[in-house]
Amino acid sequence: MSPVLAGVLQLLAIVAALGLSYRPLGDHMARVYSSEKHLRPEKWIYKAIGANPSVEMRWPAYLRGVLAFSAVSVLFLYLLQRLQGSLPGSLGFVSIDPDQAFNTAASFVANTNWQSYYGEQAMGHVVQTGGLAVQNFVSAAVGIAVAVALVRGFARSRTGELGNFWSDLVRGTVRILLPISVIGALVLVACGAIQNFSGIHEVGQFGGGTQQWNGGAVASQEVIKELGTNGGGYFNANSAHPFENPNGLSNLFEIYLILVIPFALTRTFGRMVGSLKQGYAILGTMATIWLGFTALMMWTEFAHHGPAFDIAGGAMEGKETRFGIAGSSLFSVATTLTSTGAVNSFHSSYTGFGGGLTMLGMQLGEIAPGGVGSGLYGMLIMAVIAVFIAGLMVGRTPEYLGKKIGTREIKFAACYILVTPALVLCFTAASFVLDTPSHSMTNSGAHGFSEILYAFTSGANNNGSAFAGLNADTQWFNSTIGIAMLLGRFLPMVFVLALAGSLAEQAPVPETAGTLRTEKPLFTGLLVGTIMIIAGLTYFPALALGPLAEGLAA
Repeated sequence: MSPVLAGVLQLLAIVAALGLSYRPLGDHMARVYSSEKHLRPEKWIYKAIGANPSVEMRWPAYLRGVLAFSAVSVLFLYLLQRLQGSLPGSLGFVSIDPDQAFNTAASFVANTNWQSYYGEQAMGHVVQTGGLAVQNFVSAAVGIAVAVALVRGFARSRTGELGNFWSDLVRGTVRILLPISVIGALVLVACGAIQNFSGIHEVGQFGGGTQQWNGGAVASQEVIKELGTNGGGYFNANSAHPFENPNGLSNLFEIYLILVIPFALTRTFGRMVGSLKQGYAILGTMATIWLGFTALMMWTEFAHHGPAFDIAGGAMEGKETRFGIAGSSLFSVATTLTSTGAVNSFHSSYTGFGGGLTMLGMQLGEIAPGGVGSGLYGMLIMAVIAVFIAGLMVGRTPEYLGKKIGTREIKFAACYILVTPALVLCFTAASFVLDTPSHSMTNSGAHGFSEILYAFTSGANNNGSAFAGLNADTQWFNSTIGIAMLLGRFLPMVFVLALAGSLAEQAPVPETAGTLRTEKPLFTGLLVGTIMIIAGLTYFPALALGPLAEGLAA
């Protein structure tokens, strides 16, 4: 079987698995966030945190809940790392330095999971399981909660109430993420991933010498790492490590985990707004971009440029032979079009155009299908922009899902799409203007520029993957990427919730003959075009200096 055919078959298997999961999971999530009943374990949690899950919140109160919970989470995780040297079960590792502890705390709470450290050489069982794994669950639940609040803004009328943040947070964790993670962890253990609390072992190497390995609760952390579109690896090699991702079957399963909730949330959206066709339109947009990026990535990485590529069957540098070009390309597109950031190959070793695709996937806003929750609300913001553009072209007030998109709404949407590009481009520029940051680059020229551009693109868009050649464990990068992660996560949420509140207060607008049919393929095409044009106009100059220049010079 040719490698290309194998790649196509893997893609079809993933599409089939996602198709089988789409309806039941999407409907289940809609029931979870629409139900008025609370499970007994959920009531215990509400009592422990002092929350009343039945009280409806307007958008400022909902936002305060998001920010307060996240601030406490950052503080807790920071202190846990700073005290690691004094805690049991830390495998003898010392406490984490202040700048790196801040960076890691910001990273995991912001659902970015950027790592400027070697996981197996820095974090013990307590921090890994009691700190990082916990944030993998709750940061993902926060993202889904904000997305559901925006969906309620479209579904409700004449009220500013968007639900209860604490109820949405707990339900997302208890009823969605935990059950799937338990089943997924068992699958990964069956595939060969490890799950233990063993200490550090010294093992012999082929050809002589020894190497140290430590165990850990890897399978359980790996599954929520992918399912919650988190991305932080237990080991520095991340999902290229055989303890995390043992074989081709586990690789396909992890890609499925990355994509399943973001895609299924479009079904949840359709259910909650009362029109499944609207959900299918958003799904079609996401799927079109994802399939397009996957095809382009496979083409760039399978393209032969000389004898070495002919012998290897493509650009195999930096890729695991267990997964090959197809498995690596599928994974890289899935992880950069979502906010996952897990990697099973080194993106820095991709071809110039291939590395550019991984960056562009993040620069689109990670909306195809995007992170859990963040992908849906990001795509709905782009839908609002597309509707506004269509309204300008035909000369009528834009409407979406029976709500008018006026001056206030478009300002919120515009602010949302400006936040992350400003963070990425300003911090990248500052890193080259100042003397010290540029010393962290392993490479010079276009590839060196790409290393820093990728780092801030990954941080501000809450992705967490890296171009691998950059030494990011410095005070400058730990601090600035940490700030970019926090601002890139929570500033957009401010505008999303403000938009949701504004929409929920409106009375529904009756549909007329002039209403734009947003459930039709024509709107899907308009939405895809809007996304690509906005991202292209924003990032093309930066991409031209980095991956495009490198690709054209190859």
